[in-house]
Amino acid sequence: MLQLQEQYITNAQGDLEEQEILEAFESDRLTRTANWQEELEQHKQIASATFAQNNTINIPVSEKDLRSLQKRALAEGIPYQLFVSSILHKFIEGKLVEIS
Repeated sequence: MLQLQEQYITNAQGDLEEQEILEAFESDRLTRTANWQEELEQHKQIASATFAQNNTINIPVSEKDLRSLQKRALAEGIPYQLFVSSILHKFIEGKLVEIS
């Protein structure tokens, strides 16, 4: 049986890149691109879609799996639907990994 374990991944390269960007910003070395207004609008649309109202999905789940999910959610102190949503989010973000 595969188990999933939360693993928080740090990205040293990303941290270094972010630091360089911050330093460039603070020292006024950043300039706008020629199409900055178009890019800004695109990012606004992406952010809006990202934070849009949650959607509902329907998936078949065996009775045994549903009972197990409900037990685990109860142990966590949250509704099982929120528990399932949290698991999916963590998996998509790469924070859940398979262990053998």
